[in-house]
Amino acid sequence: MNGLQQELSDYLQLRHSLGHELAEAGWLLPDFVRYLDAHDYPTVTIEAALAWAQHSSTGTVTTVGPRRMTAARGFARYLSGTDPRTEVPPLGLMPHRQRWRRPFIYATADIDAILSQARSIVSPLRAATYDTLIGLLASSGLRIGEAIKLDRDDIDWAAGVLLIRESKFGKSRLVPLHTSTMRALTDHARLRDELQRRPKEPSFFVSLTRNRLSYAVVSQTFRRLVDNAGIGAEAPCPPRLHDLRHTFAVRTLLGWYRSGEDVQAKIPSLSTYLGHREPASTYWYLSAAPELLALAAARQDTAWLAARS
Repeated sequence: MNGLQQELSDYLQLRHSLGHELAEAGWLLPDFVRYLDAHDYPTVTIEAALAWAQHSSTGTVTTVGPRRMTAARGFARYLSGTDPRTEVPPLGLMPHRQRWRRPFIYATADIDAILSQARSIVSPLRAATYDTLIGLLASSGLRIGEAIKLDRDDIDWAAGVLLIRESKFGKSRLVPLHTSTMRALTDHARLRDELQRRPKEPSFFVSLTRNRLSYAVVSQTFRRLVDNAGIGAEAPCPPRLHDLRHTFAVRTLLGWYRSGEDVQAKIPSLSTYLGHREPASTYWYLSAAPELLALAAARQDTAWLAARS
């Protein structure tokens, strides 16, 4: 491990000890350090941070530049405490552009096709892992980071509940699951223990190297499964892994509207279930699907007519 790699390891460990969520910094900054090493930068400079933030490792322009710059700036602040050569990129160098991205809402047939592709993976362990992981995301609305962080002791088998520890915003919560989802987790745990008898970590989902799954590998694998299944080829925005969470929320709201439920009263419970900071974040899903928006508008029109009569 060279100097910058050790500095990064210390930095991430420090952030973790202070209670910060490392999901984004943890997968962005190793690439930044590799970039600095490849271009012989002994520390962070504004020039290096800007060049890395604007281009991916393949040399193509990336759309996550502002997020990369935020990660690089935090690392630079840390390094500047011990290395006076470090340049901290100023705020506003790559301003965030808040662009609303319409989520891809998976049809039931889409998810079935992706799961079918997962089951065709040659390795029995990987096939079972991705089949179960994707099924869990689709049926529970968990964030991918939350699913990857699940440990074996985080599952209450008797109650059918997951303990999600210190997720986004540092909040923990309990997530009850449908009995069919619990059965799938039970079947996976049994097969996983047969195929991977000596894991290195207590994680529920285990890789072929006996470690916890990594976000980067899961994302790449999911992308291949979606492409092989021919899902979203004509969509204006390519389907993403995180869109499984959006799909779960939209389907839940649609089900409530169609069955005549008091959606306004139930949204706070969905917000808690999803781990949102506040219900306002959950209301965003009302504009995520045309049918859902139409149902919400119709319900609002009915309420106005009732109030005027």
